Amino acid sequence: MIKIIFSICISFFTVFLAQSAPENAAISHIPGFDGTLPSKHYAGYVTVDETHGKKLFYYYVLSERNPSQDPVVLWLNGGPGCSSFDGFVYEHGPFNFEKTGGMPKLHLNPYSWSKVSNVIYLDSPAGVGLSYSGNKIDYVTGDTKTALDSHKFLLEWFKIYPEYLSNPFFIAGESYAGVYVPTLSHEVVKGLDAGDKPTLNFKGYMVGNGVTDNVFDGNALVPFAHGMGLISDELFQEVTTECQGNYYSPANDECESKLSKVDEDLDGINIYDILEPCYHGDSSSKIRLGKSNLPASFRKLGETERPLPVRTRMFGRAWPFRAPVKPGYVPSWPELLNSAENVPCTDDEVATIWLNDEAVRKAIHADPISVAGNWELCTERIRYYHDAGSMIPYHKNLTARGYRALIFSGDHDMCVPFTGSEAWTRSLGYEVIDEWRKWQVDGQVVGFIQGYNNNLTFLTVKGSGHTVPEYKPKEALAFYSRWLEGSKI
Repeated sequence: MIKIIFSICISFFTVFLAQSAPENAAISHIPGFDGTLPSKHYAGYVTVDETHGKKLFYYYVLSERNPSQDPVVLWLNGGPGCSSFDGFVYEHGPFNFEKTGGMPKLHLNPYSWSKVSNVIYLDSPAGVGLSYSGNKIDYVTGDTKTALDSHKFLLEWFKIYPEYLSNPFFIAGESYAGVYVPTLSHEVVKGLDAGDKPTLNFKGYMVGNGVTDNVFDGNALVPFAHGMGLISDELFQEVTTECQGNYYSPANDECESKLSKVDEDLDGINIYDILEPCYHGDSSSKIRLGKSNLPASFRKLGETERPLPVRTRMFGRAWPFRAPVKPGYVPSWPELLNSAENVPCTDDEVATIWLNDEAVRKAIHADPISVAGNWELCTERIRYYHDAGSMIPYHKNLTARGYRALIFSGDHDMCVPFTGSEAWTRSLGYEVIDEWRKWQVDGQVVGFIQGYNNNLTFLTVKGSGHTVPEYKPKEALAFYSRWLEGSKI
């Protein structure tokens, strides 16, 4: 009898948990999509400052496999100032968006990360994407404040969705989220040490082509360009001699002169993927391939299985050559674009049309434009300051405490080149426990991997640009799912 009563109680508790997600956050239909959703979707606002009316918007996609057991992953895009709907619309969200000229047509994404995990897409900080504040002073922010607000969001979010507290929890992101992810992870761990409630089941984090350290990031471009055959041996030797390995902060005029020649050779090449054509902001939008030194055989390497084309024009995840993030004010991309001679690869029409449609906003429980403002991929509404310094101490502290870390790089990204990420992960001085080797999908080599002790892994994705799940969705889902479950990649 006791066993029967216990079973009934457990069954009731399970049903209660399964139904405890807030119904007012449930999404019943998606404008542009005609089919049946493969899993439940929720979205809405979490207020992180009642006094100011500071609200952060999230879109939560439940796993298509086993949402009650699969990991919960928070996804952050970079900028700073860029919306995480970039990841939702263009990378690993549940849909592929087809451009129609009007309301986009949505198709199911066979490589969505919701195949194997629950994913929270968060617009952060306030002022970015669909997130906003009633007090404009909140739009002046930085690394530290953003991490604190995002941690507050997580604590409040898990109070709303307590049934997922026992699921393994990970934080992930790319580009400037190379700062967001470790600083937020640090706040989460501090909160766990302090006994913050609810208790998050934090297991680790992943960063793709992430901003990390101004020295390592700033010195990454020249070796990358040489290794990829974009600059000559002669120029590489000259710039190495004159600059003595310090490429991001030239100490003399001779070094600066050689670096200017490097920039000149790289002009006209797509900074986000050297395999792709680059479009500029003139009215004719001509493809500029004249200065590209890429052999034709490289084109094959860049092929993707994505059913709809990768954006040939995009922006917002890093900045011009040899301009690593430095302490202090970080100009927004709209500011940089206004002052640039050539607008680097810009177009996010599909997401802009979809997220500024009032029917879409109503369906996903976002406030109207009159309240929250227009959605922009990357906003100039905020003034952002880099105040957390190098991320290397954050990574070292987190991994030394046993939290798992995956640092991955599309190896044809010139914006945050893999050479910098490979160098800083090696600089931690951890013992190599999985020596540099290839990794495969469907019997094909798709990149290389090196594993260190303290649960640190560095991985490359062959032929991919800056946004790996966009360029190589099949390969991205493969390493993502393997890493989450702790199996060998």
